[in-house]
Amino acid sequence: MNEKWAKLQEMLDNSNHIVFFGGAGVSTESNIPDFRSEDGIYQKKTFRYPPEIMLSHDFYENHTEDFFDFYETMLFPDAKPNPAHIKLAQWEKEGKLKAVVTQNIDGLHQLAGSKNVFELHGSVHRNYCSKCGAFYDLEPILAAHGGIPRCEKCGAVIKPDVVLYGEGLDNNVINGAVSAIREADMLIVGGTSLVVYPAAGLVNYYHGNKLVLINRDATSYDSKADLVISDPIGKVLNAMK
Repeated sequence: MNEKWAKLQEMLDNSNHIVFFGGAGVSTESNIPDFRSEDGIYQKKTFRYPPEIMLSHDFYENHTEDFFDFYETMLFPDAKPNPAHIKLAQWEKEGKLKAVVTQNIDGLHQLAGSKNVFELHGSVHRNYCSKCGAFYDLEPILAAHGGIPRCEKCGAVIKPDVVLYGEGLDNNVINGAVSAIREADMLIVGGTSLVVYPAAGLVNYYHGNKLVLINRDATSYDSKADLVISDPIGKVLNAMK
């Protein structure tokens, strides 16, 4: 075990109220591409509009079919939790990890067994009729094959419970995440470039002395961290007790 990994293990051994804050890089080892890298979702195929526009509330309202054509590229129903998800669930079961705060919408933390998960940007597994409010899982979205999914009860559009550009984050989720981070004696930030706000700003609520960043690329928070590791997050966490 190298020096940085040994330091991480020492921090873990001396912590009992850990919070994990993660982004797209946590799920790349589950073969879910991130957004902006060379192999990212934004690079998968050519679209008529920039991805940031297609993931906006206005675009969903005014170009609904094109929205779902793009949204389909973000769905990976066969993805399985990787060692990072599994280790975090293990730590929660052992009582060391108190919460997971995630920017991801894939539901893999829950699939791995994590219970206290704050999904800042929603989940692909929750979908609601825009008219009657009927709940749907992912199946009708997949069955639409990039077309517009319709409510079987009233025929209105089924909208994914994901936060689009131009929409606000859920206050209950934000408040829960802020409270968890404030109370943490150790904050591990992994797989996120910390450029998407307001989510990235949540790191500022941590005031302890065990801020760990595990990310492939450098971030603007590196200088504030007590430990920075650039190795694959699944590999790193799996090596810890």
